[in-house]
Amino acid sequence: MAIRERLSGNEAVAHAIKQINPDVMPAFPITPSTEIPQFVSTFISNGEIDTEFIPVESEHSAMSAAIGAEAAGCRTLTATSSCGMALMWEELYVAASNRLPLALALVNRALSGPININCDHSDSMGARDTGWLQIYAENNQEAYDNFVQAYRISEHKDVRLPIMICQDGFITSHAVENITLIEDDLVKKFVGEYTPEQYLLNPEMPMAVGPYATSPYYMETKMAQNTAMKNAKQVILDVAKEFEEMTGRHYGFFEEYRLDDADYAIVMIGSAAGTTKEAIDELRNEGKKVGLLKIRVFRPFPGEEIAKALAHTKAVAILDRSEGFRAGGGPLSAEVKEHLYDIQATTKAVSYIYGLGGRDYTVDSAKGVFAQLEDMIENGAEIPQYQYIGLRQ
Repeated sequence: MAIRERLSGNEAVAHAIKQINPDVMPAFPITPSTEIPQFVSTFISNGEIDTEFIPVESEHSAMSAAIGAEAAGCRTLTATSSCGMALMWEELYVAASNRLPLALALVNRALSGPININCDHSDSMGARDTGWLQIYAENNQEAYDNFVQAYRISEHKDVRLPIMICQDGFITSHAVENITLIEDDLVKKFVGEYTPEQYLLNPEMPMAVGPYATSPYYMETKMAQNTAMKNAKQVILDVAKEFEEMTGRHYGFFEEYRLDDADYAIVMIGSAAGTTKEAIDELRNEGKKVGLLKIRVFRPFPGEEIAKALAHTKAVAILDRSEGFRAGGGPLSAEVKEHLYDIQATTKAVSYIYGLGGRDYTVDSAKGVFAQLEDMIENGAEIPQYQYIGLRQ
């Protein structure tokens, strides 16, 4: 039967790693993800798993070692945050272009500068076009569940792409919540053993990994990656369905919270969705038809599905926890608006930036956003189409 436990988000992800027992984990410490390799190394020292832990001299080396191990046929992962991911930048592209299904436990943290160790999504959003799958969690339970599903998605023969399992730094990574764990034997059966058909050290099939691609060949590799990313959409849903059969917990591309009859909606990613749900419940008690669309899967981006889920609303606020520096909003805003345009939706969409560097986002913040949308539609008020929430004057 399911196991009730109280764990932080980092502990929850580390527990999933222990249950999966991957082959190799190279890692370098950086706040707030440091606890994950610490926990895993403790499991190894205690004889609970036989993962090969590689202490390296930098995050660039961590991803380089992960690429080497995965290319050699090992189930591999690492963990990092913020500037650690920035130091891996070159290698993120190498992992994806070589179609290596390794996993990265990413604990989201603002990128320098100025130096800040708190949560926003500038690290993962900066890497959105590297060719990695990206799945986000609202809470500790989702962080655990997402990691249990990760290898089933990335290692699928129609996908074979690296995957980032993202959670919000300190907000979920260090906060302790009640969660439900899955029994070890069920996780092992669900994830299965990693038996790649082709890998660098297979004596039956010598191969090159990451060769030089001249102009007549390079574009085809990008198209192959793109096809794999498209294939991942169905695989994500198939794996989620199996996961629901095992646990009773439902996952998809996104969560719709009181959205069916909503006139006004917020679209966002991550832990702040819980705050927004509280605001929605309070406003619903006042008779306001408001709702939430919480993005779980950002890569591949389920744009058509998101647009259709929002098409019945009068107005939506798209909240980014990362600045896009395009003078018009963040990356989530750009992609949601694109797909609303593609289906010729009449929904008005407004871009907001919130929570950068850990700035508070409150129930009142969410209520203020909904009030602006209503004022724009019902009273014809002119509101800024791109604005910051909670900015000091």
